[in-house]
Amino acid sequence: SFGEPKFEDEVEMYKVVAIAPVFLAHHLYLTDLLAPGSKFILITTEGASIALRTKEEGGGNYGHHGSKAAANMVGKLLANDLHDKGITVAMIHPGFMRTDMTKGVGYDKYWESGGAVEPAVAARSTVDFIATITHEQTGTFWAPRGP
Repeated sequence: SFGEPKFEDEVEMYKVVAIAPVFLAHHLYLTDLLAPGSKFILITTEGASIALRTKEEGGGNYGHHGSKAAANMVGKLLANDLHDKGITVAMIHPGFMRTDMTKGVGYDKYWESGGAVEPAVAARSTVDFIATITHEQTGTFWAPRGP
């Protein structure tokens, strides 16, 4: 939060969400586990969109939103680097979910009106959607379930 930011927590979030995917993709590629025809998916969020963020949604949750915004850029850069290798990269927002995280920041009051789903439901629809992504769509951001 803005009132009491925790440096180590913020840094850890960036390391896991935005830095680790580069190393993961690198090592998977070097070991031929990320071969032509593969898809490398980053789970991000519409909450990371600078253009879509509104004053009404407020601030805070800096590590989450900032690291996800960085992950969107990392995904775009990986897509550029891996395009000619035949590897598709996409960033996906799995939708609004009923989780401890959304509850912890007070969004549980919007679960019903916002169409929040259980993580297993979001995971299934995300996996199904990934199957439809083509190489021509590499480097793109998707929100197949909506915000």
